[in-house]
Amino acid sequence: KLSKKEIDELLKMKKPFAIRLKIPETGVTEINDLIHGKIVFKNKFIEDFVLLRSNGNPTYNHSCVVDDNAMKISLVIRGDDHIPNTPKQVNIYKALGYPILKFAHLPMILGPDGSKLSKRHGATAVGEYEEAGYLPQTMLNFLTLLGWSYDDKTTIFSKNDLINKFSIEHVSKNPAIFDTKKLDWMNGYYIRNLTVKELAELITPFLQNKELVPKKISKDIRSRIEEIVPIIQERIKLLSDVVPLTDFLFKEKIKIEEKALKDAKKTENKEKIINLTISKLASLKEFSKERIEKALREVLDELSVKAGKAFMLIRIAISGKKVSPPLFESIYILGKDRTIQRLTEFKKII
Repeated sequence: KLSKKEIDELLKMKKPFAIRLKIPETGVTEINDLIHGKIVFKNKFIEDFVLLRSNGNPTYNHSCVVDDNAMKISLVIRGDDHIPNTPKQVNIYKALGYPILKFAHLPMILGPDGSKLSKRHGATAVGEYEEAGYLPQTMLNFLTLLGWSYDDKTTIFSKNDLINKFSIEHVSKNPAIFDTKKLDWMNGYYIRNLTVKELAELITPFLQNKELVPKKISKDIRSRIEEIVPIIQERIKLLSDVVPLTDFLFKEKIKIEEKALKDAKKTENKEKIINLTISKLASLKEFSKERIEKALREVLDELSVKAGKAFMLIRIAISGKKVSPPLFESIYILGKDRTIQRLTEFKKII
């Protein structure tokens, strides 16, 4: 807006200045977005924006246009929060005589409350999801479905499926919700489809991090971890769930949870149940899952007690908690001596 005389005086004074791109005051700038379709911007609403700052540094819009051209980029795919930048960049392409690229602006990812996804909604770095126990195949599948769908029903895709079936035409215009419940469900699905050896290998670092197993895994420890897999595979959604669910199988001594102990003390015939359980298990010559179940059901019959109350009491005694993997399998993995020892110690506190 300055006169030529004013400009010449300022230049003579060597006053620092920025370089802007002069946008036509009439007409429109059009973008044919592969997701949103035709988007029209009136030029009168596009400012004469800065290309080079007064310190000589180029701005983002200028840099990315030059960079895209230098790298021979043909398609720009980015979040739709960049849509306001696109008409500016198109005008730079035109001014520099560069070919104008194709653009596809992806929908934003929102938190469950509808606001822009941020750290307050949970982990934001991929590494944090790995540490929590999410599988790579889960994250690939889940993230692809944020804003894209193949049809109305398919939710599970292998990497090859996604490569073969993905198309930009099926990307939604609407924002996607980062649904942690769906992510957990999907991770559980992938966990259930692992082999015993695969899942054993994946849960081992989580057990090691809590010092439940040593850093150097022996054949015996490996065998015990593989024994645990079938009794937890249907129950866990995250690899890290293995720790609170199975820690009692690795510890020499356990701490009884306060609420569990309180409920155990209220159980009728608690001393008789524990004493007869010890007697039945001690008499087993073959300590198998089938024999263990038969012995514990004999306890029910001989004392005329319900399975729910009796088995919960025994569960608390051997695990220290009210929720654990299946009881008979847990006793089998824990072993005869350690099971009887825990039942014996439990008698003293109830």
